[in-house]
Order: sequence, then structure tokens, then C-alpha cells
Amino acid sequence: MADTESRTVVFFDGSCPLCQSEIHMYRQHDVQGALCLVDVSDSNAVMPPALDRETAMRRFHIIGKDGQIHSGAAAFVEVWRQLPGWRWVAKIASLPGLTPLLEYGYRLFLPIRPWLAQMFQRVRDLIRKD
Repeated sequence: MADTESRTVVFFDGSCPLCQSEIHMYRQHDVQGALCLVDVSDSNAVMPPALDRETAMRRFHIIGKDGQIHSGAAAFVEVWRQLPGWRWVAKIASLPGLTPLLEYGYRLFLPIRPWLAQMFQRVRDLIRKD
């Protein structure tokens, strides 16, 4: 994981169409190269010792510039802090009580993510056919 000391390392499930779409959006906004994106669905992806592939596939994780692993809503907030045009979202999400509320919503989302990903993929396929 060379050359990541000054960047936020984002671990995402590249096999998930929802995740792919979100990461594509982050790529477009990351004009300063603040993010190092790691597709954990790729068996060749280099994982840090403190995070295994299975855990990273189930839930959004990052390693922040501080070297700490963050997951769930806290990880999203850290990513948003790095992106011009998204910093205001990070500021709002960091207000007292909001990150825990976002985490609660994220935990409700996780069990239905596979179903939502299937529906998202079907819609994408239909749009591509037209």
C-alpha cells in the first residue's frame, strides 16, 4: 500500500453496482487525488493487516490520513471531508448526534443492500438497452 500515507484509502466492493456508482462519483470529485481506491472484490487487492477482505466486503471501510480505520457512517464522513463540493456535507454530518444517526441508517441499509444492488443493476441494464 505504498504512496498512501498522504491519502485516504477507501475499501469498496467493486462487485456491487451501487458501490461502483458511488465510487465513480467520488472519482469524479477527487480532483486533488486525495483518495486511494481499493476494490476489495479483486482477489489481488492489497489489504492492510487490520482489515480482512470478508469484513471489507460487508461494510464500507477507509484508512484515514490519521492512519486509523473507520467504517460505516464515520468512513463516509471522512471521504466527504476530502472531496471539494462535499466538505459541507461532512460538516453537517459531523454535527453532534448526526453521525450516529447516519450509522443507524447505514445499519438498516446493509441487510437490504444485495436486493437494492440487484434492482439497481436491472434498471441500469434496461437503460443501456434503450
